[in-house]
Amino acid sequence: MSQTPTKRQPLVLRNANFRALWLSSTAGIFGTSVAAVALPLIAAVELDASDFAVAALSGVGFLPWLLFGLPIGALVDRYRRKPVVMAALVLRIAVLMSLPVAFWMDRLTVLQLFVVSFLSGLAAVFSMLAESALLPRAVPREELIEGNGLMTGSAASADAVGRGLGGWLTGVWGASNSLLLQVAASVASLSSVATLKVTEAATVPRAGNRIFRDMGEGLRYSFSTAPLRTILLAGALWNLGGAIVVSLMVIFVVRTLGESGAMLGFLTASTALGGTLGGLTVRRATERWGSGTVWRFSMVPAVLGYSCLLLMTPGWGLVPGFAGLFLAGFAISMNVVVGTSFRQRVCPPSMLGRLGSASRMVTWGMLAVAGVIGGALADPLGVRGAIITGLAIAVLAPAVAAFGPLRGIRNLEDLEPVPEENIGKNTGERISGRP
Repeated sequence: MSQTPTKRQPLVLRNANFRALWLSSTAGIFGTSVAAVALPLIAAVELDASDFAVAALSGVGFLPWLLFGLPIGALVDRYRRKPVVMAALVLRIAVLMSLPVAFWMDRLTVLQLFVVSFLSGLAAVFSMLAESALLPRAVPREELIEGNGLMTGSAASADAVGRGLGGWLTGVWGASNSLLLQVAASVASLSSVATLKVTEAATVPRAGNRIFRDMGEGLRYSFSTAPLRTILLAGALWNLGGAIVVSLMVIFVVRTLGESGAMLGFLTASTALGGTLGGLTVRRATERWGSGTVWRFSMVPAVLGYSCLLLMTPGWGLVPGFAGLFLAGFAISMNVVVGTSFRQRVCPPSMLGRLGSASRMVTWGMLAVAGVIGGALADPLGVRGAIITGLAIAVLAPAVAAFGPLRGIRNLEDLEPVPEENIGKNTGERISGRP
């Protein structure tokens, strides 16, 4: 039977369930990117918070991944995922709306910023884990790279638009009022996921202490094989170092270089534009060079791109930053798509929520730690010195990829998955036969 995949409709058109997830995710990322620009600007400009508070705020939204990622992942695997996503979005809308309301009443404080960022991040843990677990039910295994590539590319486009528009609106509406755009985006996301039609197994009641066993199984599975361990370690190192750099962007651009919030938004949007191109081209890149090769070498230009931030000066001197962040976004997008697709491919459906939560607890938990470290380093080392420290940590990620257990693997898809019946029994099993 001959196949002509190039003549088929794009996945987003031919698969209604994927389209619902794609629209929900894209709208959610758009709103999140607006908040990513607005929240630190509220702290830095409207509330005149300290450098430490501004940097630490960037990590607070990821703190729930570190504290609650494992139990939430276990809960996501127990219940139907669609209602979980919808409930989380309703919570997010409610807490985010409290910020502009407090601003209108002249009652907004730095403490409220931290609380709202934390609660919004907690809702995101539920919604993102449930959405990630729904994707393999909406998309066939052989189309996961295409699906994840479209999701990542579209998310990056939404991120770019959201950051650029969010930065501009902080000057036109004010930083607090610009959050109304995220509230509207969350409503759109909720409406889209409501149309999702997938078959999910009914909830099976379990003993109360079973949740701790579920958490343990998810964590053990995340470290059970050489490929999973290596991808996890590289991701954690990159997120720790890279997020230290990102946490200092507001201070560096707005306070050190004296640029506007709008310029900050446009600058960070260049990362998302690069991510769009990376997500849309990753399938062709993996077909030509292999997913393992793309995963290993994509982190090198990411480090080089972030290093360009050190060359920035006011005005036209921002150009190296725009180019560097575009390059970093392109490379990071490819790396994320390949790593995520591999985990979804080898993981049994019953483990998807727990694997996602355990992996993100480690990798995204580093984002929370990085914000605190970035803020703590800003005073003794200066902003540039703190950025150099972050880069020194981030460069360890491509080193692990290039010299670790996956250094000779061309296609990650060729690695043998762990049988589901063996999960939790022998954590020393290997996917690839490499140690």
